[in-house]
Amino acid sequence: MTRSIIAILRGVTTPEAPDIAQALFDAGIDKIEVPMNSPDPIRSIEAIVHRLQDQALIGAGTVLSTAQVDAVADVGGTLIVSPNCDPDVIRHTVARGLQSWPGVFTPTEAFAALAAGATGLKLFPGDMAGPAGMKAMRAVLPPGTQVYAVGGAGADNFAQWHMASADGYGIGSAIYKPGDSADVVAEKARRIVAAYDAL
Repeated sequence: MTRSIIAILRGVTTPEAPDIAQALFDAGIDKIEVPMNSPDPIRSIEAIVHRLQDQALIGAGTVLSTAQVDAVADVGGTLIVSPNCDPDVIRHTVARGLQSWPGVFTPTEAFAALAAGATGLKLFPGDMAGPAGMKAMRAVLPPGTQVYAVGGAGADNFAQWHMASADGYGIGSAIYKPGDSADVVAEKARRIVAAYDAL
């Protein structure tokens, strides 16, 4: 079962990245991003791709430039997540054949992202918009638009976001914090998967 959860491994190091990614995959999460402001993110992405091959959607977060898109694509990453809406980054991501999930907070940004070819939208910061903000934006978005809540969404409030029409979630510190072992991540992931499945 593929779940609409992106695990955000901000701060992960390359030596630990494959085991942590494996723990996430074994728990039922097959979408993983390593933010570009992590230590040596491209090498970590490469290591995860090598471990999981085509079993998971793997890529980078906090992607701010087309050069970063190229770096991710060149090591086999297939997912680009950004905190902002940069049409040039979106178009380049799509041209390279990768999924593009830009961050948006307003309808203006959402429509600009979709016009540039975004795969889906990342409502960010989710805790500022809240489920009410997502529900309001959903009313004007084209039918079928995928919107993930990122920042403030987790096992404790999946139900509220689900009611507000969230299609998925990006989970950061609730699933991984620097220093967490693979066993700790596995336990966190199991809890998040259980809450997601309960929806």
